[in-house]
Amino acid sequence: MIEQRHLGRSGLSVSALGLGCMSMSGVYGGKDDVESTATIRRAYELGVTLFDTAEAYGAGHNEELLGSAVRPFRDRVVIASKFGNPQGSAGEPATVNGRPEYVKQACDASLLRLGVDVIDLYYQHRVHTDIPIEDIVGAMADLVHAGKVRYLGLSEAAVSTIRRAHVVHPIAALQTEYSLWTRDPEHEILATCRELGIGFVAYSPLGRGFLAGALTSSGELAPDDYRRMHPRFEPENFARNLRIVERLREIADGKGCTLPQLVIAWGLAKGADIVPIPGSRRREHLEENLGALQVRLTEGEIAALAEAVPPGAAAGTRYPAQGMQAINR
Repeated sequence: MIEQRHLGRSGLSVSALGLGCMSMSGVYGGKDDVESTATIRRAYELGVTLFDTAEAYGAGHNEELLGSAVRPFRDRVVIASKFGNPQGSAGEPATVNGRPEYVKQACDASLLRLGVDVIDLYYQHRVHTDIPIEDIVGAMADLVHAGKVRYLGLSEAAVSTIRRAHVVHPIAALQTEYSLWTRDPEHEILATCRELGIGFVAYSPLGRGFLAGALTSSGELAPDDYRRMHPRFEPENFARNLRIVERLREIADGKGCTLPQLVIAWGLAKGADIVPIPGSRRREHLEENLGALQVRLTEGEIAALAEAVPPGAAAGTRYPAQGMQAINR
């Protein structure tokens, strides 16, 4: 059994590591529904109970895939999905939509694609700043009262937004990027979540695969790989960021674990209220990642990792300019 962690004071408990499903819908180039389904079911067999998706991933494909894969054991897992950053079926750029009427439409559509009666944890994917967060969370709370959603979450929200939202209805979890090369939440976000009793779900704990160490050049990315648009994966930044991987690989070798296991173990060690959700498209990668649960880091090792990759060490922003405008709002 995998260790269980509480998402703040919400009453919701999940496995210490969840499974991010975004990459199963062609975001990083190519998709294999058969292998993805097998990966989701293997995750459950190994004790994973938190599965993360969104309306935006594959324009709904990801929710359909996840819903079908977990159907045999749906009542024994936590399905988390997100609304508010929809993408058109023809691949149009994602937009931010938090209009109260859309909140309810999006939830109904996600329930249909997932094939479930209720979504366990429902996040606002990106904050719509033209609409008061009180109105958005009010609409989300209506979904809870209607029995369509169990718990509410926010993603990439600023401290002031989190506080205002939490007054309207308890927020169970905040989902934000957090890893050794993205340590922004350490400034104020984590402290705010802990003060308010909000769980923290860390997405991209492996830096969209970069910190897993499998890539050696940006040219290895498929032509349709979403990461090609990310500044950290641009050729010049990529070469500079490889130095981070080299430093971490030395530490992993000394620890006797793999590089992904070391990086994920660091995230797990940053607090019992933090739940990383590394993405995996294949069973072997899933099983390797779950091996991080057996890696115990000492305070000295955690300090050494922080010194090896200090805040701001990564070259390039984590999203293109437009994407950066949509976070921390």
